[in-house]
Amino acid sequence: MLTVKNINQYYGGSHILRDVSFEAKLGKVTVLLGRNGVGKTTLLKSLMGLVPIKSGSIELEGKPIHKATPYDRARAGIGFVPQGREIFARLTVEENLRMGLAYKSGSTPIPPELYELFPVLKQMISRRGGDLSGGQQQQLAIARALAPKPRLLILDEPTEGIQPSIIKDIGRVIRMLADRGDMAIVLCEQYYDFAQELADDYLVMERGEIIARGLGKDMEAQGVRQLVAI
Repeated sequence: MLTVKNINQYYGGSHILRDVSFEAKLGKVTVLLGRNGVGKTTLLKSLMGLVPIKSGSIELEGKPIHKATPYDRARAGIGFVPQGREIFARLTVEENLRMGLAYKSGSTPIPPELYELFPVLKQMISRRGGDLSGGQQQQLAIARALAPKPRLLILDEPTEGIQPSIIKDIGRVIRMLADRGDMAIVLCEQYYDFAQELADDYLVMERGEIIARGLGKDMEAQGVRQLVAI
């Protein structure tokens, strides 16, 4: 589904991503772990085209996309939920969801399924994004990314600063989306227990390199908790 081969990225004189390679498969949650500042967000931004790569390749369903613009990658079927949510505070919930459909025709309806996944959004449809709690904003950001029905969903630290009950809801939705089998999910996460619960495959980053990888079910046995402990 998503194939990343030997990507390198520099910032000033610093080598930020070093020969990073991995695959994300349909129906699987690939979890990206690592301490702060190791290059996780840079990697996700490079998948989305927000940060250019210096060398290497990124393929989506067998087609190279590393030279495509971010909006072309969105059209190709990538949904991105950035760290910090980045919803539009002055727009209503409904208008925020419509922004997720920006590259579709104007008559494209908001998929009703989004309100089934996140019932709170239905209740708050006319509220401004800035009036929602942090957890509700995160649900809105995920729903916005899901609106155009992507084939690959990338989430950057979706549990950051969110109450435990909403973390559970978000975990349930991520698992359900993966289990359908028609979407690949890449989840960057600091919260180890949440990551372990969802991971089909895991990657651990350190100083811009992937230093460990394997199956989610083996994370505890392979000492991943210690690798990412701060």
